[in-house]
Amino acid sequence: MNTPVAVIGAGPYGLSTAAHLRARGVPVRVFGRPMVSWREHMPAGMLLKSTPVASNIDTPRAGHTLRDFCDAVGERRYESDWDIVPVEAFVRYGEWFQEKLVPDLEQVRVVSVDRRAGGFELKLDSGEDFRARAVVVATGLTGFARMPRELAAAVPDGPSPTGPVSHSSQHRDLSGFAGRDVVVVGAGQSALESAVLLAESGAKSVRVVARGRTAVGFGSPPDRQPKLRPGTPFGNAWSLYAFTNYAGGFRYLPAPTRRYLVRRVLGPLGAWWLRERFVGRVQVTAGRRIAGARVEDGRPVLTLRGPEGRTGELAADHVLAATGYRVDLAAMDFLGQGLRTGITVSGGGPRLDAGFGSSVPGLYFTGLPAAASFGPVMRFVCGTEFASRRLAGAVVRRH
Repeated sequence: MNTPVAVIGAGPYGLSTAAHLRARGVPVRVFGRPMVSWREHMPAGMLLKSTPVASNIDTPRAGHTLRDFCDAVGERRYESDWDIVPVEAFVRYGEWFQEKLVPDLEQVRVVSVDRRAGGFELKLDSGEDFRARAVVVATGLTGFARMPRELAAAVPDGPSPTGPVSHSSQHRDLSGFAGRDVVVVGAGQSALESAVLLAESGAKSVRVVARGRTAVGFGSPPDRQPKLRPGTPFGNAWSLYAFTNYAGGFRYLPAPTRRYLVRRVLGPLGAWWLRERFVGRVQVTAGRRIAGARVEDGRPVLTLRGPEGRTGELAADHVLAATGYRVDLAAMDFLGQGLRTGITVSGGGPRLDAGFGSSVPGLYFTGLPAAASFGPVMRFVCGTEFASRRLAGAVVRRH
């Protein structure tokens, strides 16, 4: 049967899945722009929090690691836990991976996917309609940017990189904020690194607003990791070891527990190497929640509430929400209404079986949408090693 499997998305998870399917002899068509989220929705100068070994895109064929890429093109090697990978280098690695293993990537947009007898019908923005025996959704973070409702209410037309309020995913170049007062909402790596990049790009002042009662935190460098705990790509800890090596068991936990763990494990903490650049350059307002927001004369004004219920106001020239991402099936508008209503949701994402299949036979999800079933490792590139092999094996067995 020559009916192909369709892979929608050309980031690390989409490219890895396609490579594994092809290695098993499955005809595949892959759609999307290579590494687009990494290239266009992350600020220039950003550095990966992941170590080099945690930044390899998995493939069944040897010779396609980040180190292999560096050797092939003559770039400096990233191999030690002390080596920090620039996002630009990782994008080049992903594009090299695509050229080697998915050279026939189709850089067109999938307009719609609908269920049909024996498979699926896909429509492309090129005008083509075709049939697929199975569909793998690997669209990454697209459409999942999370904006606190209080901030969203202040900008009815939505966040905008040139307006009073934006989301961190809307910025590639932060130099436009030179000479301006900027408030960054959030306490994770994205928030803290965005704040540093804003300060280094000439912002007049940068302040981080965080809900936690204590000041923002940073991880420990490689030589200060606990010696008696197992190592993982994210640090030495029993919990991280379990989430990394036994992701298959995560889906058996109760849905509320899974939702909590996905949100909190490897959550709001800056990389160890960011501390020195942060301290003295960025101000912090901790233990404050956004109780309301408004725009006055083009400037955002936040109402902040402390732990004892006291409120105060904070004004700026711009508010940047580095508040992460939340899986929302409604944002996947290319999936037909009939498909979306047939997808069972659990723990904040589609409920997936052991082979990453959803409740709609033949429809698979990988990457961030799979975190609700397989845990926080699905938020990171190293999760491709677990996901792609199992997903490809399930497709071969079932289709």
